[in-house]
Amino acid sequence: MIRTWAIHYPVTLASAHSAADRELADFPNFGRDDETTYRDGFDKIYEVCWLNVFSAKLVETVGRERMLTTPAHRVEELPDGSVLLVTWPTAADFASEAARVAQARAWVHLRPDLDFDTAMATLRERSAILAPVAPRYAPDIAALLSRLPEYASLAQRQRRIAELNAYVPPEPDEWLPLDAALPSDVTDPKAALAQYAYFAEQLVALLHTPVPSVFKATPESLTDIDFHFWKETFPDIFERHNVDAIVVPAVGAYLGEVLVKHLGGQWLPRKQWMEAQVRVGDRVWLPFVRAHRYMRSTQALLDHSLTQLFNVARRHAY
Repeated sequence: MIRTWAIHYPVTLASAHSAADRELADFPNFGRDDETTYRDGFDKIYEVCWLNVFSAKLVETVGRERMLTTPAHRVEELPDGSVLLVTWPTAADFASEAARVAQARAWVHLRPDLDFDTAMATLRERSAILAPVAPRYAPDIAALLSRLPEYASLAQRQRRIAELNAYVPPEPDEWLPLDAALPSDVTDPKAALAQYAYFAEQLVALLHTPVPSVFKATPESLTDIDFHFWKETFPDIFERHNVDAIVVPAVGAYLGEVLVKHLGGQWLPRKQWMEAQVRVGDRVWLPFVRAHRYMRSTQALLDHSLTQLFNVARRHAY
């Protein structure tokens, strides 16, 4: 039956293990521009993947006898004249050395113009790109960085992990020693604290749907907020005056509230909210200054994350 191959090699499994390889092969363009790809389609064999179904027309172009004698794990002629070709028994290790050798042999058999050593060099390079990289992220932001690789393509995911392993954010400097803290200069501290609470509620109103944990005001919610803003490239797509006037005070107040709630912090309110501080241990932190830097760009969300500041403040809290 024409679909017997799907029983032996489920499409979901084949797709999961070969999508990254197809991307590295520039499928379906194979180095051609879009106009040429659209015009010529699959007029010849450009690449051989772990699992292939070659159309009857392409089989005739290559030569049915050549196609059916391809050195491969499985070569099956299907009822409509197309041919199923599987280079290696299992998809999970399609990038192993032995699997790449089998793939290269099939490839050069179907493309006599290709050199085996050149084909192997190409396939080994792809395997190196796909080789697993163990995450070793900076501890203070590991919870945040661990979420980022899933937004890289399958083919670039391991390289992204390696990049993030090497990334070290600047040490937070939005703090003062306690003896250098700015004294509160407001006449009504309760009103100032109410204003900060209102600012924080603005962030809850903004993010409650995409980031439900924002209701909890926990350290974990800070990471969820960091990730959401990064994923949406928030600082780079919204109008700057709205970001500065609405989002910066909301983020700063929310960060300050988490410091108060989870580290026993104490607000030191100021007439200028950008100068407001939260006392934690022998330091005072400037959450609104942090929020201002944080919202400069998508990269700044990582360089000045809420997650990192909280973790550093916690380390110095006692």
